[in-house]
Amino acid sequence: MEYLLAAGSLPTLVVALALGAVIGSFLNVVITRLPIQLERQWQRECAEMNGTPVTEQDRFSIAFPGSHCPECKASIAWYDNIPLLSYLVLRARCRHCQTRIPVTYWLVEIISCLAFGLIGWHFGFTLPALVYVTVFSLLICLFVIDWRHQLLPDQLTYPLLWVGLLWSISDLSDMTPASAIIGAAAGYLSLWSVFWVYKLITGKEGMGYGDFKLLAAITAFTGATLLPVTILASSVCGAVIGLIMLRRQSRSQPIPFGPFLIGGGLLSYFYGMELLFSYWHWLGGV
Repeated sequence: MEYLLAAGSLPTLVVALALGAVIGSFLNVVITRLPIQLERQWQRECAEMNGTPVTEQDRFSIAFPGSHCPECKASIAWYDNIPLLSYLVLRARCRHCQTRIPVTYWLVEIISCLAFGLIGWHFGFTLPALVYVTVFSLLICLFVIDWRHQLLPDQLTYPLLWVGLLWSISDLSDMTPASAIIGAAAGYLSLWSVFWVYKLITGKEGMGYGDFKLLAAITAFTGATLLPVTILASSVCGAVIGLIMLRRQSRSQPIPFGPFLIGGGLLSYFYGMELLFSYWHWLGGV
């Protein structure tokens, strides 16, 4: 049994890949429904504050109603809801109304599948593996939701932050609790400061508070030392993609920063120290 759950074993890889595909399908549900659920909640709260009648709406949550086509509302049968395979079998179209299914659905499932497979292969079924698949799941939801809606829900950023802080307590973590707490504070305050400086100069808000919370969560895993790498990598990628998007869209179209923070955070986590050492070595040679 230990071999079946061990790192580097074929059974572990197969089970991890299958779990990744299934979890990826669930992540698509969260990505699609959570923004709608939050919008309806905000509408109810605004109506209550204004003293206007609250419009009755159908029950809606992550779990209810069942899987259905958002266009024709037809229920999706189990055989049309198999992770990875159904998208290919249906040729990316609804069986009932032939509405095209966005490729994002399939990409989330396959990326989740591959990531779970890599984590399972490297760590086996252990506590670190559970932590990393949880972090990955939250990051992919935040990435896609922010890209689509310019929204980083507290329901996702706060759990990510708490996972980072609690993980630092474990002897298996590379971070100490002090490093994680200082990193989270430094990450939040860095963007918070930029936000207010920009607002005082221009009178406009350049980013949302969700970006502060997301960077705080990321730096709870990487520490304050790698904060410059995260911000620099995020800013460079954001600037390049932003210039490309401005050529295709209106200048008033907001560009989400969350996906670039996530990319910069991953780069820092895996290669941050090597990049810092290379930079200091380059400075010493100048």
